Amino acid sequence: MNDNDKTHFGYRQVDTEEKQNLVGQVFHSVAHNYDVMNDAMSLGVHRAWKWFAVAQSGVGIGDIVLDLAAGSGDLSLKFADKVGPQGHVIITDINESMLAEGRNRVTNAGVVENVSYSLVNAEQLPFPDNHFDCIAISFGLRNVTHKEQALASMQRCLKPGGRAIILEFSQPTNPAFRTVYDAYSFNVIPWLGEFIAKDRDSYQYLVESIRQHPPQEELKQMMLDAGFDRVRYHNLTGGVVALHIGYKY
Repeated sequence: MNDNDKTHFGYRQVDTEEKQNLVGQVFHSVAHNYDVMNDAMSLGVHRAWKWFAVAQSGVGIGDIVLDLAAGSGDLSLKFADKVGPQGHVIITDINESMLAEGRNRVTNAGVVENVSYSLVNAEQLPFPDNHFDCIAISFGLRNVTHKEQALASMQRCLKPGGRAIILEFSQPTNPAFRTVYDAYSFNVIPWLGEFIAKDRDSYQYLVESIRQHPPQEELKQMMLDAGFDRVRYHNLTGGVVALHIGYKY
């Protein structure tokens, strides 16, 4: 086995074929406490990041939207409201536990007629070419083993004129703020995971996975290489999170 058969799982090097299972174990573990931990870790700011992402998506009445790694369905609910009864949102996740959490939340909110659910690997989307008006992935791309394959698959499935939005943790732009953020991430977040979710290891992985994710300019170039046009990004909360938007022409 050579280095090309290895990838990162947090700061660990693991066999490429093993990563998907390891990530799956993390999200099976955290699914039940996912929303509570998101609020605790971000002090509720994740809600504003997601509202901004939906506002920038350009989604409107009648659109067909694919929500990848939908988690507990935060964006899915907002998209379902935007597309109206004439549109449709496909809510997906690769993890059965997370998809069940998302389905429960969306259904309990009374949204049933313009949504459907699918267990999906973002690297191999089982949808037709030129099908979606918008494809979104929120805090999920960093967990994908072959990000280039996922980006290419998203680009293939978008309609001409469609857009992909990627909301993901990124790199703070101010060095002093980055130092504070690192201290918070490595000391507070795993402690919150242990205290709230009784799972320190999964949140240690989360912190490490953020550092392994491509920073803003690198992800922008990856999207261009995958065939997206007019790629741009917005830094949110000083670059703690970045929203990348790319179009297909």
